[in-house]
Order: sequence, then structure tokens, then C-alpha cells
Amino acid sequence: MGERPDGDEPLNPAAARVIARVRWLMLISGATTLVAIAAVVGVIGYRIYRSGGSSAPADPADVTALLPKDARIISTAVGQDRIAVTIETGGAVEIRTFDLATLRPTGRLRFTTEP
Repeated sequence: MGERPDGDEPLNPAAARVIARVRWLMLISGATTLVAIAAVVGVIGYRIYRSGGSSAPADPADVTALLPKDARIISTAVGQDRIAVTIETGGAVEIRTFDLATLRPTGRLRFTTEP
């Protein structure tokens, strides 16, 4: 008489409460996962959007780096969006770095001997 049409017996109230609680926890877990994925995708999109227009490409024909009169370029290297130029000037060695996208100077490191 109390049998269900699918042949299963009805759950007792304690089991029904457990199943309802598990469903509620699964909903919370799913919503938290969706919010976390949306946050990660949002941060990635923001960084791509911000980095795309932040630097105007430079025309290499329009860029001139001024060196001291007695300077001599020893070597150049490219790495991590930077160009490094090693210069010898007056017995001292200097490394100048430039941004690869804009060709603007980003740093200077001088090496000298102690007196």
C-alpha cells in the first residue's frame, strides 16, 4: 500500500534530511566553483586587455641611443622583453637595458674598479 510506483521504498525522515543537506552542500560548492572560475577568467581577461594597448610599438628607424664619445659596444643580448647592450667607456663597463616593444631605456648598470 505504501509502495512507490518505481518499486523503491520511501525514505525515512533522517535519510531524507541527509540527502537534502548533501544537495544543499553540492549547490553551495557548485556556486563557489563557478564564482572562482569567473574570477580567474576575469583577471586573465583584464590583464590581456590592459597589456594590449599599454605600449605603443616604436618605429626602429626613429630611435637613436646616444653613447659617450669614446664608448664601444661590446655585446648585445635579448631576453624577457628587454634588450641589453654592454658598453665599454673610458675603461669602465656599463650595461644599458631597453624595452623590446618600445625601445625606451629601462635601466643602466655601471661597473668600475675600486680605487
